[in-house]
Amino acid sequence: MSSRTSPISQPITIRRAVARDAKRLTRLVRGSGAYEGKYAAAVAGYRVGPDYIEAHRVYVAVGSDEHGGRVLGFYSLVLAPPELDLLFVADEAQGRGIGRLLVAHMQSEARAAGLDRVMVVSHLPAEDFYHRVGAVRIGTALANPPAVPWDRPEFEFRIPSE
Repeated sequence: MSSRTSPISQPITIRRAVARDAKRLTRLVRGSGAYEGKYAAAVAGYRVGPDYIEAHRVYVAVGSDEHGGRVLGFYSLVLAPPELDLLFVADEAQGRGIGRLLVAHMQSEARAAGLDRVMVVSHLPAEDFYHRVGAVRIGTALANPPAVPWDRPEFEFRIPSE
């Protein structure tokens, strides 16, 4: 079984991001295999700064290994308007349930914040993932050249109250 499809084999902790995580999160975004080729320009200069981490609810999934805690993925929940702004899983950790774990955590955080819906504008290669984790397609975000020269699917997570 390849590491890309093996289940989570190490303890995973989800914690609030702190300013010192900014460089690691930026590297994770810029190094994402989902943004290669024609998509590379979309993240080439992207930066997750300490100011962004302070302004939004940013959470990281950290795995334990022989080198200590390692960031395996992260997400950012913006409260107004409610949006899943960022969701990334390290390439080497994909296919192991970490994205699903982050989405479940985001839904819990959204519920605790009193939200009943959270929108996400998906990167095209992530569209199937959002379907699998329960998001409902609600439309299309039109291209906005030169920043984003392609249309993107819009999804919504419906957050049931407990």
